[in-house]
Amino acid sequence: MEVSPVYQTTPISDIEQPDFLNLVVVAESTLEPLTILDRALAIEANFGRTREVPHGPRTLDIDVIMVGKRVSEDDIELPHPRAHERAFVLVPWHDVDPNGELAGHGPIAELLDEIDTTVVSRRDDVVINANVGF
Repeated sequence: MEVSPVYQTTPISDIEQPDFLNLVVVAESTLEPLTILDRALAIEANFGRTREVPHGPRTLDIDVIMVGKRVSEDDIELPHPRAHERAFVLVPWHDVDPNGELAGHGPIAELLDEIDTTVVSRRDDVVINANVGF
């Protein structure tokens, strides 16, 4: 498992809220995509995540970006539909997997050339304990 550095970003929302802290985890799993998503949602719930306001403030938000080379499962869209245009996904992902590719979109390094990466700032002062299991 590889865990990226933490990055700070302004939320993409019309709702006023604090900046987000983002990171990417690249891991191997034998679990099916929906099982991974269910476990991610359970982790969010354990941290008090609620979903009253779409795109509103949240304690934790875990997105499943890609599972292997899978594309579009029944109940989960893979890869994540906007990952290719989001600096808060691509910048930390590139840190841990510089040769990575986003299925259907190409190499992360090339995708980074197409977006504004100045919207994320690395936070080396924030340390994440990545000893969680999926």
